[in-house]
Amino acid sequence: MANKEHISKRFDADLEEVRTRVLQMGGFVEEQIEHAIEALTDGNEAIIEQVIANDHRVNAMEVSIDEICNQIIARRQPTASDLRMIMTVIKTITDLERIGDEAEKIARMARLIYAADRLHAPRFVEVKHVAKIALDMLHKALDAFARLDLNAAAHIVRQDELVDEEFRAILRQLITFMMEDPRKISTSLEILFVAKAIERIGDHAKNMSEYVVYMVKGKDVRHVTADEIEREVRG
Repeated sequence: MANKEHISKRFDADLEEVRTRVLQMGGFVEEQIEHAIEALTDGNEAIIEQVIANDHRVNAMEVSIDEICNQIIARRQPTASDLRMIMTVIKTITDLERIGDEAEKIARMARLIYAADRLHAPRFVEVKHVAKIALDMLHKALDAFARLDLNAAAHIVRQDELVDEEFRAILRQLITFMMEDPRKISTSLEILFVAKAIERIGDHAKNMSEYVVYMVKGKDVRHVTADEIEREVRG
Protein backbone atom coordinates (compact mmCIF):
# COMPACT_ATOMS: atom_id res chain seq x y z
CA MET A 1 0.00 0.00 0.00
CA ALA A 2 2.81 2.37 0.94
CA ASN A 3 4.60 1.56 -2.30
CA LYS A 4 1.50 2.37 -4.36
CA GLU A 5 1.14 5.67 -2.51
CA HIS A 6 4.78 6.47 -3.24
CA ILE A 7 4.30 5.70 -6.94
CA SER A 8 1.18 7.86 -7.04
CA LYS A 9 2.99 10.81 -5.45
CA ARG A 10 5.90 10.42 -7.86
CA PHE A 11 3.46 10.38 -10.78
CA ASP A 12 1.76 13.54 -9.52
CA ALA A 13 5.18 15.20 -9.19
CA ASP A 14 6.04 14.21 -12.77
CA LEU A 15 2.80 15.74 -14.06
CA GLU A 16 3.36 18.92 -12.06
CA GLU A 17 6.90 19.24 -13.44
CA VAL A 18 5.55 18.95 -16.98
CA ARG A 19 2.89 21.60 -16.36
CA THR A 20 5.48 23.93 -14.87
CA ARG A 21 7.82 23.48 -17.83
CA VAL A 22 5.02 24.23 -20.29
CA LEU A 23 4.26 27.50 -18.50
CA GLN A 24 7.96 28.39 -18.43
CA MET A 25 8.20 27.73 -22.17
CA GLY A 26 5.07 29.78 -22.74
CA GLY A 27 6.47 32.70 -20.75
CA PHE A 28 9.67 32.65 -22.78
CA VAL A 29 7.73 32.56 -26.05
CA GLU A 30 5.68 35.55 -24.89
CA GLU A 31 8.94 37.44 -24.33
CA GLN A 32 10.12 36.50 -27.81
CA ILE A 33 7.00 38.02 -29.36
CA GLU A 34 7.21 41.17 -27.24
CA HIS A 35 10.85 41.67 -28.18
CA ALA A 36 10.17 40.98 -31.86
CA ILE A 37 7.42 43.64 -31.97
CA GLU A 38 9.66 46.05 -30.07
CA ALA A 39 12.42 45.43 -32.62
CA LEU A 40 9.99 46.05 -35.46
CA THR A 41 8.95 49.35 -33.89
CA ASP A 42 12.35 50.86 -33.12
CA GLY A 43 14.79 48.86 -35.24
CA ASN A 44 17.01 47.88 -32.29
CA GLU A 45 19.54 45.58 -33.98
CA ALA A 46 20.63 43.96 -30.72
CA ILE A 47 17.07 42.91 -29.90
CA ILE A 48 16.49 41.69 -33.46
CA GLU A 49 19.54 39.42 -33.27
CA GLN A 50 18.64 38.29 -29.75
CA VAL A 51 15.18 37.12 -30.85
CA ILE A 52 16.63 35.24 -33.81
CA ALA A 53 19.37 33.63 -31.71
CA ASN A 54 16.97 32.64 -28.92
CA ASP A 55 14.75 30.59 -31.21
CA HIS A 56 16.98 27.57 -30.57
CA ARG A 57 16.07 27.81 -26.86
CA VAL A 58 12.39 27.49 -27.73
CA ASN A 59 13.18 24.43 -29.84
CA ALA A 60 15.23 22.89 -27.03
CA MET A 61 12.38 23.42 -24.55
CA GLU A 62 9.97 21.60 -26.85
CA VAL A 63 12.32 18.64 -27.26
CA SER A 64 12.97 18.43 -23.51
CA ILE A 65 9.28 18.50 -22.52
CA ASP A 66 8.38 16.05 -25.25
CA GLU A 67 10.99 13.62 -23.94
CA ILE A 68 9.62 13.88 -20.39
CA CYS A 69 6.10 13.17 -21.70
CA ASN A 70 7.33 10.11 -23.56
CA GLN A 71 9.03 8.83 -20.42
CA ILE A 72 5.87 9.36 -18.36
CA ILE A 73 3.79 7.44 -20.89
CA ALA A 74 6.31 4.59 -20.97
CA ARG A 75 6.84 4.35 -17.21
CA ARG A 76 3.45 5.30 -15.77
CA GLN A 77 1.06 4.22 -18.53
CA PRO A 78 -1.42 6.98 -17.63
CA THR A 79 -5.11 6.53 -18.33
CA ALA A 80 -8.15 8.76 -18.79
CA SER A 81 -7.67 12.34 -17.57
CA ASP A 82 -3.93 11.95 -16.92
CA LEU A 83 -3.37 10.72 -20.46
CA ARG A 84 -5.44 13.62 -21.82
CA MET A 85 -3.24 15.99 -19.87
CA ILE A 86 -0.08 14.50 -21.36
CA MET A 87 -1.53 14.65 -24.87
CA THR A 88 -2.57 18.27 -24.27
CA VAL A 89 0.97 19.12 -23.20
CA ILE A 90 2.49 17.49 -26.31
CA LYS A 91 0.12 19.41 -28.60
CA THR A 92 0.56 22.67 -26.68
CA ILE A 93 4.37 22.68 -26.86
CA THR A 94 4.15 22.04 -30.61
CA ASP A 95 2.06 25.21 -30.98
CA LEU A 96 4.39 27.14 -28.67
CA GLU A 97 7.37 26.11 -30.79
CA ARG A 98 5.59 27.33 -33.90
CA ILE A 99 4.72 30.61 -32.20
CA GLY A 100 8.43 30.93 -31.47
CA ASP A 101 9.11 30.46 -35.17
CA GLU A 102 6.69 33.29 -35.96
CA ALA A 103 8.46 35.58 -33.48
CA GLU A 104 11.74 34.82 -35.21
CA LYS A 105 10.12 35.56 -38.58
CA ILE A 106 8.96 38.97 -37.32
CA ALA A 107 12.50 39.75 -36.17
CA ARG A 108 13.91 38.73 -39.55
CA MET A 109 11.42 40.97 -41.34
CA ALA A 110 12.41 43.84 -39.02
CA ARG A 111 16.05 43.26 -39.92
CA LEU A 112 15.22 43.45 -43.64
CA ILE A 113 13.18 46.63 -43.24
CA TYR A 114 15.81 48.52 -41.28
CA ALA A 115 18.79 47.14 -43.19
CA ALA A 116 17.32 48.64 -46.35
CA ASP A 117 16.71 51.92 -44.53
CA ARG A 118 13.08 51.92 -45.63
CA LEU A 119 11.78 53.69 -42.56
CA HIS A 120 8.59 55.04 -44.10
CA ALA A 121 6.84 51.75 -43.26
CA PRO A 122 3.15 52.58 -43.15
CA ARG A 123 1.51 49.92 -41.00
CA PHE A 124 3.36 49.71 -37.67
CA VAL A 125 0.47 51.17 -35.65
CA GLU A 126 -2.04 48.62 -36.91
CA VAL A 127 0.48 45.80 -36.62
CA LYS A 128 1.21 46.68 -32.99
CA HIS A 129 -2.52 46.74 -32.28
CA VAL A 130 -3.18 43.26 -33.65
CA ALA A 131 0.00 41.97 -32.00
CA LYS A 132 -1.35 43.14 -28.65
CA ILE A 133 -4.52 41.11 -29.20
CA ALA A 134 -2.56 38.00 -30.24
CA LEU A 135 -0.27 38.33 -27.21
CA ASP A 136 -3.30 38.63 -24.94
CA MET A 137 -4.69 35.46 -26.50
CA LEU A 138 -1.46 33.60 -25.83
CA HIS A 139 -1.30 34.82 -22.24
CA LYS A 140 -4.92 33.81 -21.63
CA ALA A 141 -4.35 30.41 -23.27
CA LEU A 142 -1.46 29.71 -20.92
CA ASP A 143 -3.53 30.89 -17.97
CA ALA A 144 -6.44 28.70 -19.07
CA PHE A 145 -4.04 25.75 -19.21
CA ALA A 146 -2.74 26.51 -15.72
CA ARG A 147 -6.21 27.02 -14.20
CA LEU A 148 -8.21 24.63 -16.41
CA ASP A 149 -10.43 27.63 -17.18
CA LEU A 150 -12.94 26.67 -19.86
CA ASN A 151 -14.61 30.08 -20.03
CA ALA A 152 -11.28 31.74 -20.79
CA ALA A 153 -10.63 29.11 -23.46
CA ALA A 154 -13.95 29.88 -25.15
CA HIS A 155 -13.23 33.63 -25.05
CA ILE A 156 -9.90 33.10 -26.85
CA VAL A 157 -11.73 31.48 -29.77
CA ARG A 158 -13.79 34.67 -30.14
CA GLN A 159 -10.65 36.80 -30.00
CA ASP A 160 -9.19 34.81 -32.88
CA GLU A 161 -12.04 36.02 -35.08
CA LEU A 162 -11.03 39.60 -34.21
CA VAL A 163 -7.39 38.93 -35.13
CA ASP A 164 -8.50 37.53 -38.48
CA GLU A 165 -10.57 40.68 -39.13
CA GLU A 166 -7.64 42.94 -38.22
CA PHE A 167 -5.34 40.99 -40.54
CA ARG A 168 -7.73 41.36 -43.45
CA ALA A 169 -7.95 45.11 -42.78
CA ILE A 170 -4.15 45.43 -42.79
CA LEU A 171 -3.99 43.43 -46.01
CA ARG A 172 -6.46 45.75 -47.73
CA GLN A 173 -4.55 48.83 -46.57
CA LEU A 174 -1.21 47.44 -47.73
CA ILE A 175 -2.63 46.64 -51.15
CA THR A 176 -3.80 50.24 -51.40
CA PHE A 177 -0.35 51.55 -50.43
CA MET A 178 1.34 49.35 -53.05
CA MET A 179 -1.06 50.47 -55.76
CA GLU A 180 -0.59 54.14 -54.90
CA ASP A 181 3.21 54.05 -54.65
CA PRO A 182 5.22 51.18 -56.17
CA ARG A 183 8.25 52.28 -54.12
CA LYS A 184 6.46 50.96 -51.05
CA ILE A 185 5.95 47.45 -52.42
CA SER A 186 8.98 45.84 -50.78
CA THR A 187 8.30 47.30 -47.35
CA SER A 188 4.58 46.60 -47.62
CA LEU A 189 5.25 42.95 -48.44
CA GLU A 190 7.58 42.62 -45.46
CA ILE A 191 4.95 44.15 -43.19
CA LEU A 192 2.40 41.77 -44.69
CA PHE A 193 4.63 38.85 -43.68
CA VAL A 194 4.73 40.29 -40.15
CA ALA A 195 0.95 40.67 -40.03
CA LYS A 196 0.53 37.10 -41.27
CA ALA A 197 2.94 35.86 -38.59
CA ILE A 198 0.83 37.61 -35.94
CA GLU A 199 -2.35 36.11 -37.41
CA ARG A 200 -0.72 32.67 -37.14
CA ILE A 201 0.21 33.36 -33.51
CA GLY A 202 -3.49 33.94 -32.87
CA ASP A 203 -4.32 30.65 -34.58
CA HIS A 204 -1.85 28.76 -32.40
CA ALA A 205 -3.19 30.40 -29.23
CA LYS A 206 -6.68 29.36 -30.31
CA ASN A 207 -5.43 25.79 -30.79
CA MET A 208 -4.00 25.83 -27.27
CA SER A 209 -7.33 26.96 -25.82
CA GLU A 210 -9.11 24.13 -27.63
CA TYR A 211 -6.70 21.62 -26.09
CA VAL A 212 -7.74 22.87 -22.64
CA VAL A 213 -11.36 22.00 -23.45
CA TYR A 214 -10.21 18.56 -24.55
CA MET A 215 -8.16 18.09 -21.38
CA VAL A 216 -11.04 19.00 -19.07
CA LYS A 217 -14.07 17.68 -20.96
CA GLY A 218 -12.56 14.91 -23.06
CA LYS A 219 -14.16 16.53 -26.11
CA ASP A 220 -12.22 17.38 -29.28
CA VAL A 221 -13.46 20.83 -30.30
CA ARG A 222 -11.06 21.46 -33.16
CA HIS A 223 -12.68 22.51 -36.43
CA VAL A 224 -16.00 23.47 -34.80
CA THR A 225 -17.59 26.89 -34.52
CA ALA A 226 -17.15 29.29 -31.61
CA ASP A 227 -20.84 28.83 -30.78
CA GLU A 228 -20.38 25.06 -30.52
CA ILE A 229 -17.36 25.49 -28.26
CA GLU A 230 -19.29 27.84 -25.98
CA ARG A 231 -22.15 25.31 -25.77
CA GLU A 232 -19.66 22.58 -24.88
CA VAL A 233 -18.11 24.74 -22.17
CA ARG A 234 -21.50 25.54 -20.66
CA GLY A 235 -22.67 21.92 -20.89
